[in-house]
Amino acid sequence: MVPTDFKAVIRRFYALQTERIEAYRLFEEGHEAYLRTGPQYDFDHYRQLVHEITQAFLGISSEVLRIKEQLQGELRRPDLAEHIDALQHKEKQKLDLTAMLQMARQRAQDHPEEEGCHEKIQEIKQDIIKTQGALAEIMQDFKYDSEECD
Repeated sequence: MVPTDFKAVIRRFYALQTERIEAYRLFEEGHEAYLRTGPQYDFDHYRQLVHEITQAFLGISSEVLRIKEQLQGELRRPDLAEHIDALQHKEKQKLDLTAMLQMARQRAQDHPEEEGCHEKIQEIKQDIIKTQGALAEIMQDFKYDSEECD
């Protein structure tokens, strides 16, 4: 295996996290646009967006996991690989919560008379905020630990 530049690997990891943030932004914007097409809904367009976002997330995750393998193996940084494990777990939680939030928003829009919809939305939003906080902590730990050897 060709020796890998540690700093380049770390830079790529941060770039992938930036791409993931952008994918979430596009996902949210696309869902808002989808809700504006209600009550008939342009599901075909939204389904295409979901497919594209899913492909983006899969590509990002795949590359992040390759970085994790490099950190565990040739770069001998299992501590950073552990941070990536925790990050991937929290990112999956965030994606699941985001999907739940989108379904709850559509339900609230389709059934405004239904009690509890807005409370459910707020509950999911709070869970997302907690998850984002946990992600920020993991990223901070990763940053601290990766800069230790500079």
